[in-house]
Amino acid sequence: MNKIKISAVSYTNTKPFIYGIERSAAVLEQIQLSLDIPTDCAAKLIDGQVDIGLIPVAAIPNVPNANIVADYCIGSVGAVNSVFIFSSVPVAQIRTVKLDSHSRTSNNLAKVLLKFHFKREVVFTTDQDEETDALVLIGDRTFGKKDEYAYAYDMGAEWMNFTGLPFVYAAWVANKEIPADFIADFNEALAFGLAQRSVLLKELPVHPHFDLEDYLMHKLDFELTDKKREALELFLSYISKL
Repeated sequence: MNKIKISAVSYTNTKPFIYGIERSAAVLEQIQLSLDIPTDCAAKLIDGQVDIGLIPVAAIPNVPNANIVADYCIGSVGAVNSVFIFSSVPVAQIRTVKLDSHSRTSNNLAKVLLKFHFKREVVFTTDQDEETDALVLIGDRTFGKKDEYAYAYDMGAEWMNFTGLPFVYAAWVANKEIPADFIADFNEALAFGLAQRSVLLKELPVHPHFDLEDYLMHKLDFELTDKKREALELFLSYISKL
């Protein structure tokens, strides 16, 4: 039997999912797993190199035959504490923004918030050496960084302020039909990993200026609820208007 190829994000926010997958004999015998940065997860799924990817949701419209195959996601209900616009000036004065090379979703979320929420017309750049008023930064590279910037805008919190909805940063998306039996096993493995977060925390490296327990147990919200699906559709509609 051909193994189901899966690409998952390698950030701390995905550790509970990986923990569950690696402890599920039923899933492990059916898959080939690779760990990547978000943009590479999306590229592999779009190009057909993998069958399922935990991908930035902004990439979903580019995936052939895209369908969400799990009951879980990387999300938040308000502040997430790892997806930021860091700035040297108040948001009302931002004119230039450096985008993050790791994630399409967070870059698009920044564009949506700046245009429709903050009502700013700004210039975006991908040149990492260019000096800008602000920058988008996501994932583990944000841990403990808030104090290094004059202003830190948590995009999960700002999206909630703007829409009243939670947010989905990444979802498990397939580019083909996946057997129902595997999806059931996969969901069970993800749920197990989430239930073992307190155990997982003991295995993770300590970040002296970042509360990992608060992050994994409270800031991140992993269930793909109806409200999150509503937020996802709204977000994709805003992207189409950029």
